Amino acid sequence: MIVQHSHPELTALIDQKEWLKLKNVLKDIPAVDIAEMLEDMEPHIAVVIFRLLVKPKAADVFANLSTNKGVELLNVFSTQQLSDVMDNLEPDEQVAIMEELPGQLIQRVLWSMKPEGQLQVRKLLGYPEESIGRLMTTKLIRIRPEWTVEKSLAHMREFAEEAETLNVIYVVDEKGKLIDDLRLTQIILADPRTKIADVMDHNFEALNALDDQEEAVKMLAKYDRVALPVVDSEGILLGIVTADDVIDVAEEETTEDMHLMGGMNALDDYYSQTGITEMVRKRVGWLILLFMGQILTVTALATYENALAAAAVLAFFIPMIISSGGNSGSQAATLIIRAISTSDIYIKEWKKVLRRELMSGLLLGSIIGLIGSVVILFWLMLRGDMFSSQLVRQSLTVGSSLILVVVFGNLVGSMLPFIMSKFGLDPAVTSTPLVATLVDATGIIIYFTIASILLSGVIL
Repeated sequence: MIVQHSHPELTALIDQKEWLKLKNVLKDIPAVDIAEMLEDMEPHIAVVIFRLLVKPKAADVFANLSTNKGVELLNVFSTQQLSDVMDNLEPDEQVAIMEELPGQLIQRVLWSMKPEGQLQVRKLLGYPEESIGRLMTTKLIRIRPEWTVEKSLAHMREFAEEAETLNVIYVVDEKGKLIDDLRLTQIILADPRTKIADVMDHNFEALNALDDQEEAVKMLAKYDRVALPVVDSEGILLGIVTADDVIDVAEEETTEDMHLMGGMNALDDYYSQTGITEMVRKRVGWLILLFMGQILTVTALATYENALAAAAVLAFFIPMIISSGGNSGSQAATLIIRAISTSDIYIKEWKKVLRRELMSGLLLGSIIGLIGSVVILFWLMLRGDMFSSQLVRQSLTVGSSLILVVVFGNLVGSMLPFIMSKFGLDPAVTSTPLVATLVDATGIIIYFTIASILLSGVIL
């Protein structure tokens, strides 16, 4: 059983210089929990904690720290501590940290690393940002097809501690080209004298180092693998991407999509780690854009000023009309953005989606329109209006407008993500507020156009 210890308890042990007791306590605390406690500690106290951790665990703790805390600690680490932490991190974790550091600190960190580590990090930093090459680790086990199972197992035992995972073993030719990947069980269960070539089935999936990291997320999920090999354009095995590598990527992409769909630029760090000035900067641009977009709604209303003056009752139902269209469009946009991001649908299928959303919009609009007509009729009567043909026309105006506005909202919400994708933009840019703003102005035009037809004797 793991005993939980709080930040004050650990600080007290440090103040009392109970180093042995503190070291024993830290052994039983998971790395992620230690990292969480370090977030609130002063750097000089956190450094003491690191001195008492075994090197691999210290690296795990550091990998779980926030960017700001990590940079803060790197600034106060001794050269030996820098070396211990960085050399025990995976290459992809090293790169992720280096990308966030100021130039002067990058040089200090690189100088603290072993020559081979420096070379590895510099190589990975050469890949485009957000590419799989930045995400991969090069710590894997390669075997040759002409080796026997016995020789392969001996090779695996020799290099097991350095490998990121042993679940999958990679077979390469004399040039380093990937020709197969084998599950560990396939090798263990084979006769020791059997050649690896006889165990192979030449059936494998691989990622390209230049592909976007989202591709790794999709591929690992699609093939239900714990790791996938990464190759260059010639098929040379460069490294692997594991499931735990892509968890953070998936979280970042989901967070970015949520922020964009909420009508703001994605935050660069966690909400709690983002300052007010940065928060305002990320939000103000979209708010200004959406505010200016509402000018279209104001212009549309101004166009029908005389109609409003002649039939003031129409103004009561404006919020209902435009919000129904905005809600329908937001629903459609959310569904399509999610479907595109999970490769459930592709850009070339836009016509199919258009037909589906047109039909669903008509059905949804008819249901909402029918309910709206009946509810509005009774509402007008409850407020004292006598039942008349004029009252019926007013309720039908609202009902008919609801049908068309919901259909239009559905079409806008479903097609905008395709348009964004076509131009190489993130479909999540089709945010809920953006769809609502576009539908608002059009809803006004639809509403008063129908009103001018059905209530022509009143508003003309």
